[in-house]
Amino acid sequence: MKTMAAKYPRALGMGLALLALTLPAPAWQAPNPLRLLPWMGRHARPARVRPSDREPEARESAPYVIGPGDVLAIDVWHEKEISQTLPVRPDGKISLPLAGTLEASGRTPRQLQREITTKLAAFISHPVVTVMVAHVGSRKINVLGAVLRPGSYPLDTPTRVLGALAEAGGFTAFANRSKMIILHTRRDGQQVRYRFNYPAVIHGRKLAENRLLQPGDTLIVP
Repeated sequence: MKTMAAKYPRALGMGLALLALTLPAPAWQAPNPLRLLPWMGRHARPARVRPSDREPEARESAPYVIGPGDVLAIDVWHEKEISQTLPVRPDGKISLPLAGTLEASGRTPRQLQREITTKLAAFISHPVVTVMVAHVGSRKINVLGAVLRPGSYPLDTPTRVLGALAEAGGFTAFANRSKMIILHTRRDGQQVRYRFNYPAVIHGRKLAENRLLQPGDTLIVP
């Protein structure tokens, strides 16, 4: 007696083909659900990041650095006359009774706290000082040039270039979208320039140019 496979080879072949269509595809064969973004498919090449395109170092665990516009809450234990809440002046300094004028900008709250403690030790026995940032006013970015709303914007949350452009309302009619510049000042004071090509980024090329902006960065749209 012939087996079923030998007796009905064509029917068996069609059944196996239908079964294969109903099985889930392997991960490497999975269809791309974002058909509007074809560069995100499995055939896309990863964006190449040149050393000059790397983002400025930004560590989430790094201590906060005080800047002009910040508001500091300075508490000296049992010394209400000295304890104050005061803004950091545009020149980066603050003035505190007995401690005098102090450089606050560029320092962490703990560093400023140690200096105030040292200054007050000449007048108060074992001063206990606490410095906290009551309001963040120094973390800003600038968006200039051919955008609808140029100006300074607070950097309250991590923001990339595309997000900054959205904050500024987008481009004007004559903006040169492929030759934008980001000005960034490093910790050593050196200013560097990064390019941003909007058409290339939104089409999946040069994705590394959509970098995370840092406080004080300036985005220029020619």
